[in-house]
Amino acid sequence: MTIETTITPQKEEAEILSKGIIAFNNAEIPNLEPIEEEIKFFTFVRDKDKNIVGGIRASCYWNTLHIELLWLAKTCRGTGIGSKLLKEAEDFAKKNNCEKAFVETTSWQAKPFYEKNNYQHIATINDRPKGHASHYLTKNL
Repeated sequence: MTIETTITPQKEEAEILSKGIIAFNNAEIPNLEPIEEEIKFFTFVRDKDKNIVGGIRASCYWNTLHIELLWLAKTCRGTGIGSKLLKEAEDFAKKNNCEKAFVETTSWQAKPFYEKNNYQHIATINDRPKGHASHYLTKNL
């Protein structure tokens, strides 16, 4: 038996892992929502000239909104636009059967913003990245 690490697996090799974990999950929990039903989406904020000045990249699966990225231009921060943007993404997620939301943010980013929007802090990993912390928050939708 050999063990190897690669950054360029063959597509078929990567699919073996995906199919393997899907089969395992289905054997353990037969009614589990299929990961193939994941919905990836973006919610954008545009200025009067239709330029993107912020947005969210997210996905919905396993009844959870996974916020992958939220960014706002400096001119939009502290204006309430971020909360409206977040609510729009949460509303989309609810329409797609999400009951929870989950986000990771770092110590220099938006933990207070999410807490202000009723997210509860559930965990911290210190020194990730080195000298900082990663915070994990969740919310019932």
